[in-house]
Amino acid sequence: MRQAVEIRFLGTEASPAVEAAAREKAMKLERFCGDIIACRIGIELAHKHQHQGRRFAVRIQVTVPGQELTISRVDNEDIHVALRDAFDGMRRQLEDVVRRNRDRHAGIDVAWQAQG
Repeated sequence: MRQAVEIRFLGTEASPAVEAAAREKAMKLERFCGDIIACRIGIELAHKHQHQGRRFAVRIQVTVPGQELTISRVDNEDIHVALRDAFDGMRRQLEDVVRRNRDRHAGIDVAWQAQG
């Protein structure tokens, strides 16, 4: 990752354990895409709902060359579940980007070989 992972806590105090878990998950994203430029994570204590307890919302933005990917709002009462679900969604988006880039390059290689 070209830039440090940026983590912001909104409406809740920063937790070293949650921050460490988020950083670890962010670094694991590089297994799926080595071209990550930046990763920004927002962890927010969502407004208390009448029928539910405290809910945490997670937002992730990842910048790769030519694109910015976003997981907008994954929320859960358990912050670790919200983090897991948000990073699972981001992993799927990164896998799609890598697959599309690989397919696009494969098409260029085929066209190049056909000309040669």
